[in-house]
Amino acid sequence: MHDFPIIKDISILLFFSVFIVFFLKRLKLPSIIGFLLTGIVIGPYGLSLINAVKEVEVLSEIGVILLLFVIGMELSLKQLALIKKTVFVAGFIQVFLTVLVSAGIYHFIGNTWNEAVFIGFLFSLSSTAIVLKTLQDRYEITSAQGKNALAILIFQDIIVVPMMLFTPIIAGKSDNLKFSILSLLFKSLLVILLTYISAKYIVPKLMYAVAKTKSKDLFLLTTITLCFVIAYLTSQAGLSLALGAFIAGLIISESEYSHQSTSVILPFKELFTSFFFVSVGMLLDLSFFMNNIMIITILLLITIIIKSIIAGIAVAVLKYPPKVVILTGLSLFQVGEFAFILSKVGISYQLLNETSNQYFLSVSIISMIITPFIILFSDRFTNHFIKVSKRIGINNIYKYNQLDTLDNNIDDSYLNNHLVIIGLGLNGNNLAKVSKASGIPHVVIESNANIVKDSKLKGIPVIYGDAIHPHILEIAKIHQAQSVVIAISDINATKLIIKEIRDISETIHIVVRTRYIKEITELKAIGADEVVPEEFETSIQIFSNVLQHFLITDSEIQEIIQCVREDNYEIFNSSKEIPTFKKLSITN
Repeated sequence: MHDFPIIKDISILLFFSVFIVFFLKRLKLPSIIGFLLTGIVIGPYGLSLINAVKEVEVLSEIGVILLLFVIGMELSLKQLALIKKTVFVAGFIQVFLTVLVSAGIYHFIGNTWNEAVFIGFLFSLSSTAIVLKTLQDRYEITSAQGKNALAILIFQDIIVVPMMLFTPIIAGKSDNLKFSILSLLFKSLLVILLTYISAKYIVPKLMYAVAKTKSKDLFLLTTITLCFVIAYLTSQAGLSLALGAFIAGLIISESEYSHQSTSVILPFKELFTSFFFVSVGMLLDLSFFMNNIMIITILLLITIIIKSIIAGIAVAVLKYPPKVVILTGLSLFQVGEFAFILSKVGISYQLLNETSNQYFLSVSIISMIITPFIILFSDRFTNHFIKVSKRIGINNIYKYNQLDTLDNNIDDSYLNNHLVIIGLGLNGNNLAKVSKASGIPHVVIESNANIVKDSKLKGIPVIYGDAIHPHILEIAKIHQAQSVVIAISDINATKLIIKEIRDISETIHIVVRTRYIKEITELKAIGADEVVPEEFETSIQIFSNVLQHFLITDSEIQEIIQCVREDNYEIFNSSKEIPTFKKLSITN
């Protein structure tokens, strides 16, 4: 019989991954943490169960290629344009300041400037995978802090490519610095040009021809071929495989076949990126970690504080309220997966020695592992911090800046028995349009400065600020309002706003939009009059349309809907039997 050590090692790797990830999923923690822990446990510094370390690293390189390929496909240039200000302004500030501060500290303790700048590169990057997964699990991806974190992470994903290209230059591996920079610029322009031509003219026609065959196998093969061929050609041109994969994804993203391409490549990406994170965990020297745990802990705390503050500053520049600033900062404190990819480039150019790399790995891996826990408690910490800041007067500065820089002096002469809308998302925007068309006096409170600016140009009466602050509610004359609709995604902020409103008025009618039925009882208990859960209202709309299709009368449909709503949607509870309604007059 043939002996294939790699098969045995992959079996061990997958076996431990399944059990560890399964356990963490029961705790609602991201799979990536499980893969990191798997690598630590089975790696050469753990139980030493893996012998074919080099082969696993090769598989992890494939994972990196597929990871960047999928990110390129998901990063549509059109979508990027919608949040370009946050991406490029906040993203640039976050990366630039983090590189500057990290490099300054590393140089101060006795290292060269080129090593210090490279360390700055590493610590400026955060974990796209862990942050977005955690925010999605908490239903905060559409919140202000979620959108800001996403925008900054997109900029980091983009800037990591130039960092890879710039690393050989700062390593001094070029005899002619001017020529190297010009060569880098030329290659970058050439890549941009070829990307544009391919995305505009070549790949869409190719994918169309393949799609016409209706062969799923051929479509999959074509997608993977584009990824690896472009990655290989890019590496042959002196750039990186990862850059080529990113470009390949970006090219496909501009075609109408990007979603199908993503769906067929996603299972492969998930499998091979798991190898990547396991291989990262295998690099952590546990004996080094235990022997230097105090220094690592101090470095970890410094990283958390500095990165959180800088990310917060980047968002504060765009005039977001304090709560959004703090929550965004606390979500981006960790060191991310692309830093591991970049670190390998630095090691090859002697910008990172073995000791520094172990410190970097220790801080990075631990920061990634604790990220879900920090985000989990970030809201509680932020609310407490804001309360303390009110007592010591810090909030007065916020109030001054908010009122003066965004001009909250709206015409409030009509604000009596009016409607207050909190949150100008899809639901809030639609409600404002209906209110205007119906002649209902209304005012909107919104914490996104860009949305406020655009809305003012459209003539929407909007106040910039966070509705958890009483003085913002006072500006909206909440004490004179007849009704208020809270249409934001942040459930914790919603609870605080309800309490603040009830402190001002016991009679105002409060309508709250929420995601799930389980939140109805608590929201009503703290003061909401009506709670509309999105998931069940969607179900109502679906079965209403179905019943109409069967020609059931409107009065009967409304009777069913009223029955469902009066019972607080308990009819949809999976643990309950659905009662039989009276015989409907179905017409064939």
